[in-house]
Amino acid sequence: MTTEIEIIGTIHSPFREPGNMPIQPTGAKGIAGEVEVFDRYVAGLKDLDGFSHIYLLFHFHKASRTELMVVPYMDSVKRGVFATRSPLRPSRIGISIVELISVNKNRLKVHGVDILDGTPLLDIKPYVPEFDHRPDASSGWLATVDEDVRNTRSDNRFV
Repeated sequence: MTTEIEIIGTIHSPFREPGNMPIQPTGAKGIAGEVEVFDRYVAGLKDLDGFSHIYLLFHFHKASRTELMVVPYMDSVKRGVFATRSPLRPSRIGISIVELISVNKNRLKVHGVDILDGTPLLDIKPYVPEFDHRPDASSGWLATVDEDVRNTRSDNRFV
């Protein structure tokens, strides 16, 4: 089964190539980016400026294949793709939480961007701590990893 998803904009960042990028937003602290929302969706940005953080859902447009088993960053063991954040997933949908700095017409200034420049934007959702924070959440296999996500950078394994 397939479905079509509307692209609502483009994410701009300083990262022009998939290599040597932060692998998660926590490793992109202070990295500025801009989200360009297509004009026909600008009305949907009303009231977004009251939120400090937002989810960006995007398409991993540079992923060239699907793998159900991957060796993720910060690990040396093959894991099921759905237990990772790998872009080699069947739907190629990515998600990042970024800090929303400002909204100006169809442009969102954001910090904490770990996304490749030119990435197609699929959706924006507000981060709501009362809804989204789970103090009892566990991190699965990542709980045993000693490597620091803030200092880990990407390579080209997922292109």
